[in-house]
Amino acid sequence: MNIKLIAIGKTDHNNLQLLIDEYQKRLSFYIKFDLEIIPDIKNVKNLSETQQKEKEGELILAKITPTDQLILLDENGKTFSSIDFAAELQKKMNSGIKTLVFAIGGPYGFSSEVYAKAQGKISLSSMTFSHQMVRLFFVEQLYRGFTILRNEPYHHQ
Repeated sequence: MNIKLIAIGKTDHNNLQLLIDEYQKRLSFYIKFDLEIIPDIKNVKNLSETQQKEKEGELILAKITPTDQLILLDENGKTFSSIDFAAELQKKMNSGIKTLVFAIGGPYGFSSEVYAKAQGKISLSSMTFSHQMVRLFFVEQLYRGFTILRNEPYHHQ
């Protein structure tokens, strides 16, 4: 199985990007992982919130193939402990999914078209984090999940 994370806008904090890069490198020992960044929409000041979500949604959906399974990182999604998330990853791998795609929306979330295409939603916390920090937290949790599945000492109970 391949895992892809789609996110809107580049990470403009160098320290965050260095940490994201570190966890991406660590993940490469376990699975094929891609982080796809969709550039920020230009001239958003001229767009309504709905129009911005629709434009971002079109760009997200363009990155997904019909056989991909799409999971949204969404504040109203299901919450997992790290161990439960690892078990969920194992279930997805066992189900024969070729590519599991996670998506982080823009500042206003996702369009209705993206919600309609998604097969699930995950919330990392009931707190709100910047979209850039969510990337780091999610990539770290993916790495943690694989170390849990391999019984490696990274995660402590």
